[in-house]
Amino acid sequence: MSTERATSSQMTRRLIVLAAAIFAIVIGQAQVLLGWGQSPAEFAADSDATLRVAGYAFAIWGIIYLWLLVYAVRQALPRTGESLLIHRFGWPSVAALLAIGWWILAAAFDQEVATIILIFGALAVLLIPLLANAGAIRALPRGSGDRWMTVWPLALLAGWLTVAAPVNLITVATGNDWLPEVLSPTAWAILAIVVVAAVALGVTQRLRTLAYGLPIAWGLLGVFMAEQVRNPSLAYAALAAGVAVLVGAMLLTFSHRPRIERPAP
Repeated sequence: MSTERATSSQMTRRLIVLAAAIFAIVIGQAQVLLGWGQSPAEFAADSDATLRVAGYAFAIWGIIYLWLLVYAVRQALPRTGESLLIHRFGWPSVAALLAIGWWILAAAFDQEVATIILIFGALAVLLIPLLANAGAIRALPRGSGDRWMTVWPLALLAGWLTVAAPVNLITVATGNDWLPEVLSPTAWAILAIVVVAAVALGVTQRLRTLAYGLPIAWGLLGVFMAEQVRNPSLAYAALAAGVAVLVGAMLLTFSHRPRIERPAP
């Protein structure tokens, strides 16, 4: 994939990406260290009578933050060329990073509707360009810097948000009695799990990267661990979905051989 030296306007965008990444990471750590408001785990635990995720599952944020920092620093370096993917993911990543930072604030102060808007917004601004650039992502060589330091961090974040967004929605809906009575709460939770698994496999089939499916499988395992005693049917549905996502993502990823995908004439 061809690259070229970044222009001054492109470097400005890159520095904004770096600033947004620092903002998201600092806000997340400040909430934990200073203890103001609710932590993300505490917010998720409030009104989690329908769908619960084990608290340890949120430790994945440490890995995601670290990889996002690698992405932000690498693309901000002047010697890093302006590749197609760095260019196309620049502004979407700014929007996503700001949204997850603001989500920490909204959750800390129990602004429930704002958390739903922010988390689904962050997911959308990542998932849309990931799918729009699926061909370029599939064509990346195995050892490509863009694969490991652009696609992986952003796909990891998008994957985790694919699990976290419906959990967030169901948690808020449960606490406010918004769940429609046409289905039982357990049925709504299982439906959400099925949709998440289907999205995970569908997106992975397009991207052929393990980065998107791994955090989804991790989150579904977190549901299994949290619900085994309280709701075994939900727990084992989550386990089955998690295994399906993990195995399916591995098969889809490792059966794919990167190649240059040329546009049709």
